[in-house]
Amino acid sequence: MLAPPGTDTRPTTDRVKESVFNIISPYLPADRILDLFSGSGALGIEALSRGSEKAILVENDKTAFNVITQNLALAKVTDRAETVHGDAFSFLERTRQKFDIIFLDPPYNKGLLSKAVEMIAKNSLLSKDGIIVAESEYMGEEPESDYFDIIKRAKYGKTTVFVLRTKA
Repeated sequence: MLAPPGTDTRPTTDRVKESVFNIISPYLPADRILDLFSGSGALGIEALSRGSEKAILVENDKTAFNVITQNLALAKVTDRAETVHGDAFSFLERTRQKFDIIFLDPPYNKGLLSKAVEMIAKNSLLSKDGIIVAESEYMGEEPESDYFDIIKRAKYGKTTVFVLRTKA
């Protein structure tokens, strides 16, 4: 898998990716995946490689977006993926699709994680039994929401992974 050059994008490490997919294996394969702040596309592509039907990968950075396109072709999953070059929040505002799994890996500690979680709730973008998988810097921002419970929290090196579900 290719990664964008430079330090603007933090691709999910293989260790974290493997751990995330071990945690969410009961939810896979899924019908519809959303990979916001997609970076290299690693999470969305992994979900597709594990049998998920469709993934939308959203990335604002042009260089990273081009890498996603290349990675989709390398993984031979282009036919089940839609790529969106643009702002994640603009996408959340205009889409009315529901997703079974939403991956969130925004730039760390800028308030973007909780903002994205709130927009997902406000626009009812998570399917009935869906989950949000969010990454943050260890001891950094946590996804706070009145609408979702954190059902799993795991630390992997400098990364914390959160799994959220709609409150009962």
